[in-house]
Parts: sequence; structure tokens; C-alpha cells
Amino acid sequence: MEVPLRSLAGVLILLGSLVLPLRASWMDSSMGLLQGELTARYGPDQRLRIQRGLAQAARFWRPGDGGAGEFEGFVRAQFAGRPADLDRLFERLEQVMASLEGQLLGLGRGLREPAEDPPLPVDALLATLEPGIHVPEDAFRDKLAFAVLLNFPLTTVQERVRDGGSWTRRQWAEAWLTERFARRAPAQADQAGAEAAAAAERTIAGLTIRADHLLDARGRHPFPPGLRLLAHWDLRDEIRAQYREGPAGLARQRELQKVLERLVTQTIPAVVIDNPGVDWDPASNALQPAGQDAAPDETRYRMLLRTFQAARELDPYCPLAPTRMARVDQERQLSEARVRALLEAVCGSPLAARTARCIRGRLGRALEPFDIWYAFPGEAGRLDDQVRRRYPTANAYAQDLPNLLRALGFTPEKAAWLAGRIQVAPARGSGYALGARPWADLRVRVPIGPGGMDARGFHIAVHETGHAAALCFARDQAEPPLAAGAPRAAFAEALAWMFQARDLELLGQPRPAAATVLEAFWSTWEMAGSALVDLDVWHWLYQHPGASAAELEAAVAAAAGALWNRYYAPLLGQKDCVLLACRSHLVTDGLGLPDYPLSRMIAFQIRRGLGPDGRLGDAFERCARLGRLTPDLWMTRATGSPLGPEALLEATEAALQAVR
Repeated sequence: MEVPLRSLAGVLILLGSLVLPLRASWMDSSMGLLQGELTARYGPDQRLRIQRGLAQAARFWRPGDGGAGEFEGFVRAQFAGRPADLDRLFERLEQVMASLEGQLLGLGRGLREPAEDPPLPVDALLATLEPGIHVPEDAFRDKLAFAVLLNFPLTTVQERVRDGGSWTRRQWAEAWLTERFARRAPAQADQAGAEAAAAAERTIAGLTIRADHLLDARGRHPFPPGLRLLAHWDLRDEIRAQYREGPAGLARQRELQKVLERLVTQTIPAVVIDNPGVDWDPASNALQPAGQDAAPDETRYRMLLRTFQAARELDPYCPLAPTRMARVDQERQLSEARVRALLEAVCGSPLAARTARCIRGRLGRALEPFDIWYAFPGEAGRLDDQVRRRYPTANAYAQDLPNLLRALGFTPEKAAWLAGRIQVAPARGSGYALGARPWADLRVRVPIGPGGMDARGFHIAVHETGHAAALCFARDQAEPPLAAGAPRAAFAEALAWMFQARDLELLGQPRPAAATVLEAFWSTWEMAGSALVDLDVWHWLYQHPGASAAELEAAVAAAAGALWNRYYAPLLGQKDCVLLACRSHLVTDGLGLPDYPLSRMIAFQIRRGLGPDGRLGDAFERCARLGRLTPDLWMTRATGSPLGPEALLEATEAALQAVR
């Protein structure tokens, strides 16, 4: 029989299909023998646990792990049948796993923190190292993983949703302990994913546009000297900043929209990327001086294809979740159908048309596609000088943390407690927050420019401080620590956004409450569309596994255009616009975009439960301590109702009434 083998994974699948019948002949006999023996030893009340543990261990046992004698001996030695023995085993495993993962996270952080300007060439090599890449494979080889699977339940999302409401924190911790061994993949498969992710991050980090070398239709430079904009974040933020500049700003916004479109369609000349030696007209795609190479930059979609191929390498080793989409559903603990329904509830809301009319009235003109990033009154751009004087260094921000936290609604004692546990350091580029089990080190990196922190940097710093504060409360919660954290990124982002939404208030320039709500709804509307593109693109990839970068680019543009035509073109114009595909997360996050609009829904549900003064302190702490539950259970315990868009939509309705 001739079987096409296209990868190592294919070889392993074929070998597995040949040896499985041989293994089954003794495995069934051994499991029956062991089940009777262990039940007789530990009592009939342990029968279901014994059956499940044996089945879980047998599922991943391979011929190379040993035959019948080795399997039976291992089970007899490692099964903890008495409650006291099981408790001791759990405590030992939790201690070791928390310490190990904390150390690995710290090592990874050190490898990924590049040298300060200028970065070194070796930084790109260091970022590809994964200190823990062999840990899962080694855990199976050395049989630690089998000891975990033999003694603790490997639960499904369906079980967590159905039964999780009655679980203790210990049961939740057991669920996350075994989740580490839900698949058995070789290290090279995980390494391929890590290398693809690092390459995508490097690509995006270097995707800088020299705005000072853009040309308009008259051959003029519309932007000031020295302005460099990172795609997509800085380009989008510059569009928002230009609303303050009147007609000149409108022309610049149209110019930047064209840049973003060329990034999506990969018609941007590679030579213009962070190159001060070339002037470029994004409308005509003409370059000056003449003679420069105008070959397009196709890196964006080559990186996405590489990420997809790395995901496919893992697929054969994940029988319960054999695609990247299925694995993300497991991680998110929400089905894709549920996520789509939540996103479409925002995209298709009639409140979008009413908000668009509000914006159109403010601008006095018909809306254009870039108005999807409209900046509502209260933007921080005019506060740059004030912020630089206040925070000339990262240390100045650290010294002010207790004051900022008190202003957010924490008691003086709690604010001092948080500030004492958060380290602050300068960041090159955007900011971020990092923590590690057992959380001995929490670090916030904040953007500090040559003259200090500007208003945008403060906006970022406050967001990352929210992440760090949530981690502080998570680490301080009752045992066991393996149940600490949040269900997934959307929940962590929601808590951080609740800090971020108060940034102008912290600077003494609070924006009107209605503007804050409309800003949140409008940005969620945009992010929901981008998230739907992300979902559609990954389905297309699995349907066309041999696609080229050019074919993928066309598919992305088609997906973005179709969603734009359905939800956005009636309000913003321009049929087949591709702006919904401009977010860099499409390349770097692998189906992570839905977490951002979901985070706004979560934040507004929490916000709805705040007291009349809107102070965060107690509610934020209570939510951060809830731990890693299913999303609906987390939301029900935090707010009294499952996850949904209703709170955001209700707040938007009230805000529109207020601004009529």
C-alpha cells in the first residue's frame, strides 16, 4: 500500500496506526487487571476515579514507554488511592509546577527583553529560544505526565461548563494541573510554533513607516520631520490625533488610510519600510528618487503562513482538538459559534448607525473609512507637555503609583500595598506587564521618550498597571495557586481596560461620561469586525493548506471586504475596504483578536455593578481574585449574569440619549 507522507507527523501517525492493535491486545488486559486490583485495595468508592485515571494514562502510553509489565508496575507504584496520599501528591506537584513555570517565565522574559536602543542583532536570536519547550515532552518521557493523568481528572470544556459551578478551588486547580498534559507532541512541533511566533513579532516590530517621507498628490511632505509610525498601532493613533488639526488633518488621515490599505494588500514597496532615504506617495505608489526598487513587501502573509504551518504540525497530536480553531475554543472555553454570536451582536447593532450619526454631526461631513477610529472629545494628545513634566522618568511614575491607585478608588493601605509590589522600568517602544509564578517579581515597563512620558505613554502605562494590579491580587488569593489568574486574555484585558479608561481623569482632565461610553462602543464595533476577519481567515487557511502568500493576501482582502460591505460600508462608505484586516494581531496572535472586543463586554458588565461613585477598588480586587473559571461562571460570580454584550449596549443607548 502506498501512503503519501508529507511530514514527520505523517510518519508518526502511520506508525501509530500499525502498532496500536498490538498494544491494545495487552493494554485492555492490563487495565482490567489493574482496575480490579486497585478497587480491591482502595475500596469501591475509588472505582470511578481508578477507571478514569487508567483510561487517561493509557490514552497517551506508547510502545516506547514500555510493555504490559512496565505499565502495570508504574500504575501500582504511582496511583495515590488514599485521600491523604492524594493530598500530599497534589501539594507536591503544585509546588513544583508553580516554581518551575515561574522560573521558565522569568527566563523567557529575560530572553525577549531586547537591549535598549539600538537593539542588537543577537536579540532576534535570543527571542526564538524557548526555555521550557522540552518540558512537556520530557514529562511524558520520564513519566511525570502519566503520574498526573493517573491521579487527577483531565476535564473537557463541556465538563467545566456543566459541573464547574459546584467545584471547589482545589478541583479547579486539578483541572489546570492536568491541562498541561492534554496532548503529547514532540518538542520540535512546539518549537516550530515558537519560532513562527518570534518571527512574526520581529516582522511587526520592524514594520515602521517614515511618515515624514510620505508625499501627497502635490509632492509635499504633509507630516513633520522625524515622525516614525509603527503599523498598525501608531498609524491608527496618528489618525485619531489628526482630528484636532482641521482640514489639514483630514488630508493626512486620508493619506494614512491609504498606507494601511497598502499594508493589508501587500502593495507597499519593501524599500519604504523604515527608510529615510525614500519618499513615497501611498496613493500612486510612486517612489522618489526614481530608480528605487518598488518590489512589494510580502512579509506579512509569509509570516501568517508560517504560523499556520506550525499549527498544522501540532494537529496530529491533539485528537480532541485537531485544529488551531478547536484548540483556541478549548483555551477560551467558549465555542466559536458563541464568540461569533457575541461579535455579531455588536457589529449588527442599530446603535452603530446612531453613533455614526452622532459622529457625523460633530464632524460636519460624511464619514469615511478611517473614521472607524474616530477620537471622541477628551483625547489626551494636548496633554503631552503636562505629562512629560510630571513623569520625566520611569521612576517618577513609580513614585506616583500610590497616588494614582488611590485616585482609582483603592484605599490608602491597598494602594501602598500594590505600589510596593509593582516594579516599574522604562520600555523601548510599547509598554507591557510581566509576572511569574510564584509571583516574586511583577514588572511594568512604561514608554519613556527622550523628553519623558507623553500622554499616549501614560495611557499605555495605566493599562499595564491594571494588568500588574490584577496579578498582585491573583497571587495573594487563597491557595491553591494553580487556580489563580483569569479565564483567558479577554478577562485580563477587561481589568486592565478599566484602569486605562480613567487615564484622563488621573491627569485631572476627565472626559464626559457619555464620550467614554461611545468611545468604547465605537472601538468595540471596529474590533469585532477585525475579530471576525481573524476567524474567517483561519478557516480559509485550513481549507487551502497549500496556499501561497499571494493567495492568502487575496483571501484576507476578500474576507475583510465582505465583512466591511455587510456592516461598515453603509455607514462609512468605500465598498470592499480592507481596513478590518490592518491589525497586526492578525499576524502575531493566531485567533487572538476576538479577545479584545470580548474584553470590552466584560468590562462593561463589571462597570455596571460599581457603586454610584464608580470607584474601582473593591470590585476590581474581588474580580481579580476569582481565579481561572469558565467565562460564564466567572462573569456570573462577578456580576450576576453570564457573559454578553447587553451591558455595553445598554450603556451606549444611555450615552446616545445623553448627547442628543
